[in-house]
Amino acid sequence: MLSKIYSATVDGINAIPVTIEVDVSPGSRDQTNMKMVIVGLPDNSIKESYSRINAALTNSGMKLPPENITVNLAPGDIRKEGTGFDLPIAIGILKSNGMIGGNMSERFMVLGELSLDGSLQPIRGALPIAIKAREMGYEGLIVPEQNVHEAAVVNRLQVYGAKDFRQVASFLSGIPGQLQPTIIDTRAEFFAHQNEFELDFADVKGQEGVKRAFEIAAAGGHNLIMVGPPGAGKSMMAKRLPSILPPLSLAESLETTQIHSVAGQLKGGTGLITERPFRSPHHTVSQVALVGGGANPMPGEISLAHNGVLFLDELPEFQRAALEVLRQPLEDRKITVTRAKYSIEYPCNVMFVASMNPCPCGYYNHPTKPCQCTPGQIHKYLNKISGPLLDRIDIQIEITPLSFKELSRTQPGESSAVIRQRVIAARRIQEERYREQPGIYCNAQMTPALMRQFATPAPDDLVMLREIINRLQLSARAYDRILRLARTIADLEGSEKIQTHHLAEAVGYRNLDRESWGE
Repeated sequence: MLSKIYSATVDGINAIPVTIEVDVSPGSRDQTNMKMVIVGLPDNSIKESYSRINAALTNSGMKLPPENITVNLAPGDIRKEGTGFDLPIAIGILKSNGMIGGNMSERFMVLGELSLDGSLQPIRGALPIAIKAREMGYEGLIVPEQNVHEAAVVNRLQVYGAKDFRQVASFLSGIPGQLQPTIIDTRAEFFAHQNEFELDFADVKGQEGVKRAFEIAAAGGHNLIMVGPPGAGKSMMAKRLPSILPPLSLAESLETTQIHSVAGQLKGGTGLITERPFRSPHHTVSQVALVGGGANPMPGEISLAHNGVLFLDELPEFQRAALEVLRQPLEDRKITVTRAKYSIEYPCNVMFVASMNPCPCGYYNHPTKPCQCTPGQIHKYLNKISGPLLDRIDIQIEITPLSFKELSRTQPGESSAVIRQRVIAARRIQEERYREQPGIYCNAQMTPALMRQFATPAPDDLVMLREIINRLQLSARAYDRILRLARTIADLEGSEKIQTHHLAEAVGYRNLDRESWGE
């Protein structure tokens, strides 16, 4: 007897519907050799599902039928991955054997990994699969209870969380009271947890110039790098950057949650992600872990930081090859991972923030501690960061350590809430400016055409800028970065046009372009 159960697999951050066809045909089978044939490009974890399904059914008081079992995962030309097909395959076997009747199973998508005792384990990608189930008109979705909150944020879809296999089998058999849909007020949950931050810029003493740079970076979505000695506060300030960024919109929150759902990064009971992500991988991170991919494709750190911050501390300690692969994603705000067997695109619209020491010993230009490095060692250290990567970083600032007088000051600094209000006001100006430009919402994303329209300096300022560009030998990309920065500085002041002092301040944030560095 043939049965069909509906499920889905994940490709990138999108779900692809999968029809699981199970045929239980008469005839004896050799239990020692023949188990269950699964076709339709399954990966190894799906091929191993027979052992889990057999044990789960046995420990749930049921048994696999003694006939031949053939499972087809359609469409057959798309590779299927993951253990989420255990539950729908087991349901399909029972339905083919007549143990589950009716047509309830045709109205639901079903996903879940089976433990040997019949309980359900969480799966990856429940949220994008829920979105696909609603899009295709299914009545509901059945997932393990650990995934129910992330899937239930999709409205107009009944989402059921199950503890074990018996619950699902009884529910699809029409036995009442087995499962109840989980209902979440998405908007209430989304707005209830915004503006909750443990870290605040009020804790940062002094460093007013660096705080100003962070405010400009947050207001325009600009990338930033800090250069300074150990203990100057680089990591401390970077970790507080999310507290001054504008709140996530509901659309951004949904997209960010999808990526973390696909990566299996959501904790049980988590619905929508309501705070901008902050990812800070260790400098030993591999190229694949940073940008994504692998044998079983997964989003990398740059995609997990989508709509948030990717912070790389001690930038020169990262593998150069890993850093170089960031260049195109930082520019395009998406990354396409292409391998022999697949090609997947992940979004990666991030604010890239980095920190580094000015030299190998860390004390070049320190006011009290002498540097032990030679000019050659300093140049070699700085050359670990390529020029093309630095070109993509709008704000390059030098940090000096605080004096004892500043450290011992008890008065708190300006709070994140106050800074954030100015950032939000500047972002609103940009949203209004680019409202007719799809995919562009901040100054860091301006195209050359938009720059000609909104970031063209006055003729006298162009003369000044030309002299600076020629003296510092800046690239065309660095010139564009300066204009984008000046546009953001003007927006923070509420100025319609870019003025001379806006350009001067923007040029001041190109510290690593100085030819005299390390001499």
